[in-house]
Amino acid sequence: MRISTILSASTAILAAAAVPAAAQLKYENASGGSVLLYGQVTPTIQSVNDGESTTTSLVDNDHANTRVGAFVTQPYNAGQFKFNFETALGAPATSKVSQTFEPDWTWNRTNLRKIDFSFAADWGTVYAGQGSMATDGVAQNDLSGTTLTTYVASSNDGYGDFEFRNADGTLSGVRIDSLNSDFDGTRKGRVRYDSPSVNGFGIRFAAGKEILSKAPGASDDSFYDAALTYANDFDTVEVQGAVGYAQQQRKNASDVKDTFGSVSVLFQSGFNITLAAGSRQNGGQYTYGKLGYKANWFQVGSTAIGIDYYDGKDFNSTLVNDQYNAYGFGVTQTFTNVGMEGYFGYRRHNLKATGQDYQDIDGFLLGGRWKF
Repeated sequence: MRISTILSASTAILAAAAVPAAAQLKYENASGGSVLLYGQVTPTIQSVNDGESTTTSLVDNDHANTRVGAFVTQPYNAGQFKFNFETALGAPATSKVSQTFEPDWTWNRTNLRKIDFSFAADWGTVYAGQGSMATDGVAQNDLSGTTLTTYVASSNDGYGDFEFRNADGTLSGVRIDSLNSDFDGTRKGRVRYDSPSVNGFGIRFAAGKEILSKAPGASDDSFYDAALTYANDFDTVEVQGAVGYAQQQRKNASDVKDTFGSVSVLFQSGFNITLAAGSRQNGGQYTYGKLGYKANWFQVGSTAIGIDYYDGKDFNSTLVNDQYNAYGFGVTQTFTNVGMEGYFGYRRHNLKATGQDYQDIDGFLLGGRWKF
């Protein structure tokens, strides 16, 4: 990526701050129904040093990729019918860049995020279609305001395809995304039920199949999961948390069984703490922690700061006693009047394994998100 291109793009991001925020794109009918159009754009400058060379690219933040969508809502009897369509636009993602590859802008059917029908009433909500499984978000409860650069899955979203270098400087073939996971639920073609909230608690169940990928065998597996959630806002503290269990029943291999959860607490002072952990039967396990602070230092909007640490082991079956950890910090500045956030994050990745010696990887993300 040419530096002049990066500078031009950065100027465009900053110039967006001078544009008034767009009015909500919502259209209502006489019977109480509505159509809401929405989306976001998240250009990001990514710079990664692997101990020998630096790779700098202008890409899309894969934690909150550039996307558009629509909600169609219509009251029906004592409930509400809703249809949600959402698709990413296929922008080159932070998670797909490596020392040897820079992705192009391309769209295919796997960029479809949601084609989802639901009906909500006093007894809960039923979903059918392409959309979130029950455990989607269970590992990622986070009230810090810094998730664009610093959260439990930042290693993979921000830098997943980069390879560690051996001590002699050669590429090892061991990618960051082969060494860690948060086990968080995905989107599938599924049916799902969410219970009503009772004193902040709720339960969710789902069963699904892969319906978008054309990869051989992708549609053979079945997915089942369940989650217990909690959310409450007290006088001086806000709490979000969840625990989940997910099982992938595979036709030609052993089943995958994951147990995981997270909790985040935001105090009235602005200090916050986030914890997450998970394990895979006969597979890897991890713990994660973050300390953060949110403040209103500037009139344009709130400022959020966070520092975090991820520790995982036994994710890569080709290594012996692999131990991966990553730590970093992130800063997010909100510009309320223009519906924009600016962010900067740093992350160091470290890998140890029996009989191997690897160099650390340092990564930086600088970008903005504009939501409409």
